[in-house]
Amino acid sequence: MIMVKIETYWEDLGIRQINREESRAYFIPYGDTRRAMEGKRGRSPFYQTLNGSWKFRYHASVQKVENGFYEERADVGGWDDLLVPSCWQVNGYDQLHYTNIHYPFPYNPPYVPDDNPAGVYVRDFNVPVSWEKKKPFIVFEGVNSCFYLWVNGRFVGYSQGSRMPAEFDLTGVLRTGSNRVTVMVLKWCDGSYIEDQDVWRFSGIFRDVYLLARDSHYIRDVYNKQELASDFSWAVLRCEIEAIGPVGVKAELLDTDGKQVGFQSAAIDGKGMLAFHVEAPVLWNAECPYLYQLLVYSGQEVLRFQVGFRKIEIKDGVFRINGQDVKLKGVNRHDSHPELGQTIPVPHMVQDLVLMKRYNINTIRSSHYPNDSKFLELCDEYGFYVIDEADLECHGVLPATGTYHALTKNPAWRECFVERAERMIERDKNHPSVIIWSMGNESGFDANHIAMAEWAKVRDPSRPIHYEGAAPRHQGSTETRCLDMDSHMYESIEYIENYAKDETATMPLFLCEYSHAMGNGPGDLKDYWDVIYKYPKLMGGCVWEWCDHGILTRTEDGTPFFGYGGDFGDRPNDGNFCIDGLLSPDRVPHTGLLELKQVIAPIRVEAKALEEGKLDVTNLYDFIDLSHVIFHWKVEKDGQVAGQGLLEGLSTSPHATETISIPVCWPKESESRYFLTISYRLNRETSWGDLGHEIAFEQFELPVIRKKVDVVAVDRPGILAREEDGMLTIKGFDFVHHFDLCKGAFTAISRHGVPLIQEPVAFSVWRAPTDNDRFVKEKWLEAGFDRAVTKVYRVDWKQEEVGSVTIQVSFSLGGHSVPTILSGNAEWTVLATGEIALCVKANVKEDLLYLPRFGLQLTMPAGMEEVEYFGLGPHESYMDKCRSVKKGHYMTTVDEMFVPYIKPQENGSRFGTEWVTVSNALGMGLRFKGDEAFSFNAGHYGMDDLAAAGHLHELTKRKETFIHLDYKMSGIGSNSCGPELLQPYRLDEKEIEFGLRIIPVFKADE
Repeated sequence: MIMVKIETYWEDLGIRQINREESRAYFIPYGDTRRAMEGKRGRSPFYQTLNGSWKFRYHASVQKVENGFYEERADVGGWDDLLVPSCWQVNGYDQLHYTNIHYPFPYNPPYVPDDNPAGVYVRDFNVPVSWEKKKPFIVFEGVNSCFYLWVNGRFVGYSQGSRMPAEFDLTGVLRTGSNRVTVMVLKWCDGSYIEDQDVWRFSGIFRDVYLLARDSHYIRDVYNKQELASDFSWAVLRCEIEAIGPVGVKAELLDTDGKQVGFQSAAIDGKGMLAFHVEAPVLWNAECPYLYQLLVYSGQEVLRFQVGFRKIEIKDGVFRINGQDVKLKGVNRHDSHPELGQTIPVPHMVQDLVLMKRYNINTIRSSHYPNDSKFLELCDEYGFYVIDEADLECHGVLPATGTYHALTKNPAWRECFVERAERMIERDKNHPSVIIWSMGNESGFDANHIAMAEWAKVRDPSRPIHYEGAAPRHQGSTETRCLDMDSHMYESIEYIENYAKDETATMPLFLCEYSHAMGNGPGDLKDYWDVIYKYPKLMGGCVWEWCDHGILTRTEDGTPFFGYGGDFGDRPNDGNFCIDGLLSPDRVPHTGLLELKQVIAPIRVEAKALEEGKLDVTNLYDFIDLSHVIFHWKVEKDGQVAGQGLLEGLSTSPHATETISIPVCWPKESESRYFLTISYRLNRETSWGDLGHEIAFEQFELPVIRKKVDVVAVDRPGILAREEDGMLTIKGFDFVHHFDLCKGAFTAISRHGVPLIQEPVAFSVWRAPTDNDRFVKEKWLEAGFDRAVTKVYRVDWKQEEVGSVTIQVSFSLGGHSVPTILSGNAEWTVLATGEIALCVKANVKEDLLYLPRFGLQLTMPAGMEEVEYFGLGPHESYMDKCRSVKKGHYMTTVDEMFVPYIKPQENGSRFGTEWVTVSNALGMGLRFKGDEAFSFNAGHYGMDDLAAAGHLHELTKRKETFIHLDYKMSGIGSNSCGPELLQPYRLDEKEIEFGLRIIPVFKADE
């Protein structure tokens, strides 16, 4: 066996490519106008896909690749078949590996391990005779991390830079008829040091591969520049053309109806320009993405470009589009598919964009590399603002060297950095959706980043430049004049407000990452946006992040689950830190996405004079009025619809407010409660939403003078209380309750002989930690919250003549090895109806951190599955995550309340509950009423079950139902990566008073 001898370009900073064509704008040459307008590249006679089945052989090391594999007649018949595009790790080769920060190899730039895995691809294909006089090119849109290319046994070239196209001229190599292409892809190269993104480390030809046939003289590149009048009354489109050889060029600009608005022609040899003057241009923006079509004709070719006239500027510290102050309501989006890895089909791209539109998102940060060109075309069409980010991150430098800046300040890496900006900008410069260039992510800040930004400003002065690595806290270079905005991650709300007030801070502030959406979260969205809307200098930001990056896999018995770091034996790994999105890998929205939708909604309704049915409607869209919206209103009496109607014909201008009147009617004095809910819905079908799609909603409690409810006295004989062997038995007409005087707790509650609890009632301060509890959890554990048990000091009871029994319990909660957490007194009163009233007063130890929760914990027997409540719903809510829920009367089940986060944790709580009944299918159960609104939770898993499980399939559903009735539960926040939980959402009270009633019920009799 003779091993192949290949030049080690992959460890040479001076060689990033061999024979690769210079970067250019993305386009496909078509053969006629109709097909160019269709934009379906497979219909071009000058395009031929090489996607499909390739022969493939994986080698654990490039040193084990056998010689002669690239020869034209090499025998590859026994090799595997592998679809291209794909990532080889999700096809059973190599190691699935997730790491966030740390390099998966020793830090020794520019060197990578000698055992550098290699995948060899071979494809035989035919070239039509019609291409015989054409100039052929091969294009690889994405190969991770570097590759060598042979065609028909001849070496063609080399390229690295994983997420940008590599194009090679095949003149003199390709022939009509049968051909063979051979590609050797390496897992690592020196470029891997600056591709250390927080992702699964995939390898292979993961984006499209295709051939192009060009005229002998052809247009190599097109750069569409635009100038707009200050009042936008006219625009000039300057189409800069670079040609290879002399070409005759004609071009026409068409509006959205196909009407020609400009025509130019010129003879160009080298470089030239065509200019189009457009009167009263229709401007492009994310809300109304109007696109002109530019058709460029040369020889047999027709090139098509989508043109969106818009102006991006920063004026007086405010970010503006088309002269309007704009807030960027964004998310960070990785290329991520649960089965295909970073290979993203177009329907999957569309699915993401449609979901984003439905959830009121207008901005995408392409974290942390340029997306597929087809994705940007879709962003142009659907209407999104894109922060296009260079394929550059060297986060692993920090733990390896103690500084972020080791590579960005090293002159040997300068061209490597600059090339990342150059290739991105040259490819994407014509997309109207791209409004900001990003110089990468988490890579320090020094001379090399400055060189990137300076190059970008010269090449494209029309777009501002962002780079978060220049934030002062990273302690890099202070020479930031090359940047146009102050970009930060995970700053506190206090920080951004202080920045907005600081008159010396002259640039707008952009939160490129904020409100970390890991697991059950985020819980601080409204607080951010209350401040962002308040100050023009705050541009907005992008939630981290769009979706969970789980890999669909199966247990040994075939149970499917989403795997994360460490599930595949990968070391080092960052566990479930890739499960940090607003929706699951299969695109099921988490409640955090529902919350974001409501918080960033483009319409706001506020009460002006509810008594008269008057409301103020504010249009938070930047460019469109509300003529596309219909208002559906309804009045509910104690959760039941009492009246409803529609309001049409709104025309509120952008950023304006108008007063509307709704013909609502309700009694001014009543025993009941009345709520008005306004739902803003589409009154027409769009490319992303159906007729009637809800954009957002608002709810108001209507002013009613509350009558006292006349309670019908139930004739019940007195109750009997008897103490025996430390057990107090309380019997009534149709109930029997048992109270353990030693444990200070009810151990049995029953009605008509039906047992309604299974374990002793207990107080609880613990919750199964959420991902956002990852830091505070350690302090909670140190304080013993997870192991708190009740200590009973004294129990006294007495029976009143009127037919009630009162039990006084003096108690404390504490865990082993630590001081007591809290102490208090609980008063339990059992009435003749069987109802149990609790009043508890507790004092929390002064120096303790805030509690996860405080409340009552019950275990109900099997079959207690039905849940009916009046409170906030229909989905989970917490004190800082409750904008997307409405007060109402809800029927659900214990199973339906469970939220299946990939890594189990606290879930399913209902904040703002006024009463809840948990019963069996016959309506036999317990009703809980609070003196004030409380939080409740019902589930088939104990807190220890949730805390111990790493995945859903590790949970074993229990037959019993666990109930939590909380005076309060601390909020969710976003501290898995963001700032600490805000003070208002912490249960840090040192004196607690909580009242609750427990009522045995048979609902069928009510």
